[in-house]
Amino acid sequence: MDHRKLGRCGPDVSLVGLGANNFGGRIGLAESRRVVEKALELGVTLIDTADIYGNKGGSEEVLGQILGPRRRSIVLATKFGLPMDAAGTQRGAARGYIMQAAEASLRRLKTDWIDLYQVHRPDPGTPIEETLRALDDLKRAGKIRFIGCSNFSASEIEAAQHTAEEKNLTSFVCCQDRYNLIERELERDRLPVMRKHELGLLPYFPLASGLLTGKYRQGEPPPTGSRLQAHARYADSLLTQRNWRAVTALTAFAAARGHTLLELAMSWLAAQPCISSIIAGATRPEQVEQNVAAVDWRLSPADLAEIDRIAP
Repeated sequence: MDHRKLGRCGPDVSLVGLGANNFGGRIGLAESRRVVEKALELGVTLIDTADIYGNKGGSEEVLGQILGPRRRSIVLATKFGLPMDAAGTQRGAARGYIMQAAEASLRRLKTDWIDLYQVHRPDPGTPIEETLRALDDLKRAGKIRFIGCSNFSASEIEAAQHTAEEKNLTSFVCCQDRYNLIERELERDRLPVMRKHELGLLPYFPLASGLLTGKYRQGEPPPTGSRLQAHARYADSLLTQRNWRAVTALTAFAAARGHTLLELAMSWLAAQPCISSIIAGATRPEQVEQNVAAVDWRLSPADLAEIDRIAP
């Protein structure tokens, strides 16, 4: 397993990470344990979760039960900010809530520190300086090591990094955003800002929620229980004629070279220098094996140019 730096000054992380969004919800403790054990066996060193995953806290609780002494050998990442109660009062990035959320995550994860603590989405009601000061205090207290953001716009990333530098506060080392072969919007605005500030990129939905695995068929409804069946609005934005044409052409491209569409999707991400680790979720050990093996395909410059022509 190759390793890369998490941004300019973050820790080394495995090129393929494990997304724990299914733990404690879609799959239970026993199934999650098998997935984690396979990931660790294959050299995965980054596990990413969030307080909201697993029906609000379930994913962190499952990881807390599974990791035990092995927790010290991984980079453990979690996120805060999305609503954790029905009333929507436990949410956001204000100082008071950050301190409360961090303690709750530490308790569920059964750990004394979080390696990467990420703002799950921007909080327009809280000045970024307040958020960064709270995170800076958590770092000084030894409760978190590095910080990152998720789903921030280019201007929000720029404002956060400028504020951290100006006020001498801990700054983000990475951004976590949706990015895959057919969802490349961040290349237009956010990616240049990440490069400017030497931030690592942790792409989520690397397989476009299954579209880049062949799970879905054009003209047929998404399978019951699939992500796109559960999220109709996202499905409508993803299952477009443009994307179906791209998937067909990319499948043919991969097959002509003796590979699958999944292998192409993962290896294309691995070829992007901005990416620190690919956050790939899994519900079965075999999926972890597929994801790790997929990045062994090293795409040539000619391959990458052809892919850009197929799916710009």
